[in-house]
Amino acid sequence: MLVEQNISRLNHLLKLYNISADELVLYISEGLKTPLTNRDILSSEIKVNTLKRIDKFFKKGLNYYLDPKAPIETNESSIFFRKNKFNADLNIGAKKIVNQFEELKISLSAISKLSDIKIERELPIYSINQNPKVVALELREKLYPVFDNDLREFLKNSISKLAAFNILVFEFVETWNKKERANIDGFYLNPNVIVLKRHQNSFRREIFTLAHELGHYLLNEEEIEQLELSNFSNNNLTSVERWCNDFAYHFLVGELDVEIEKINSANSINDYYYEKINFISNQTHISKIALYTRLLYLNKISQKDYNLIKADFEEKFQKMQENKLKQKESDKLMGIKRGGSVPKPINSPLLISTLQTAYYEGVLSEFEFCKSLNIQSDKLSGYLI
Repeated sequence: MLVEQNISRLNHLLKLYNISADELVLYISEGLKTPLTNRDILSSEIKVNTLKRIDKFFKKGLNYYLDPKAPIETNESSIFFRKNKFNADLNIGAKKIVNQFEELKISLSAISKLSDIKIERELPIYSINQNPKVVALELREKLYPVFDNDLREFLKNSISKLAAFNILVFEFVETWNKKERANIDGFYLNPNVIVLKRHQNSFRREIFTLAHELGHYLLNEEEIEQLELSNFSNNNLTSVERWCNDFAYHFLVGELDVEIEKINSANSINDYYYEKINFISNQTHISKIALYTRLLYLNKISQKDYNLIKADFEEKFQKMQENKLKQKESDKLMGIKRGGSVPKPINSPLLISTLQTAYYEGVLSEFEFCKSLNIQSDKLSGYLI
């Protein structure tokens, strides 16, 4: 069966994802005995099955390609039209995630306008010429939550604190067997959206990413990135990235930075100040390797010693993951069933309050409200005041 498609819409998506028709054909031909060709996807009349394969890649819904209206291609519609270079070589999985949240941001903006909700910026825009430490200590008084030893609870409280200042934070969760996992840790979208990758085995990394992206929000500098802690001491970083790293460090470490400043040289003689580093990590939720990276940046540990510590941490982490896998396999052989489900992303109170108002104003139906929060209809009453 053939249908008439709007070629401009497919071309728009190819441009948005920065891929060629040849690359798309390779992706969607997987599993076919006879691979598709450019002609198969770029013809004005297209087979429904082919269109379904295209949509399995872009996930826009079949009606998108059949709509005769020209697609919207403005700076406001996507960060990929506002910027062409990022601090990560984005793979397809990352581009899909970014596009997903860009569309969600636009949708929420429309919902807010229809519901007469004004979500205005409450914090000023800062400059990289301002001292990131001074800015961090100033904002700790407003944005830093009550400290909680539970890493996930601390992250949740941090997201709630930012919501109180109209900063909307989302998490995205990827299962271990996802084919195209996004090679990014987080990003900031103008004017007020921060998106984080859930790191179920490393909440400290996610917490630091949140603080780093908060730095981007403060500077109003959009970015998509994969944060490599070992690069935090790299002087080749841009001034914006350096500022955001310094801000994130001081925002999380607070007054305990004094203890880092007291260290003259971390080496094998003083056991690399491991006990002190471990204490600071537990009191701030900054990972130990991030603190050692800070020491490297301050020339308080040699590159050689830093590499040894980093390798040791990586080896221990790898063994821990292997032990978990062995235990899982052992339980399976013993017939022991362990409960396990895909972790749910943390919902920002700002998202919930926006949807609640839209629901009460009649802008959203019950179905749309539940779909937006990914909940069953019988859970609706729990989200209504």
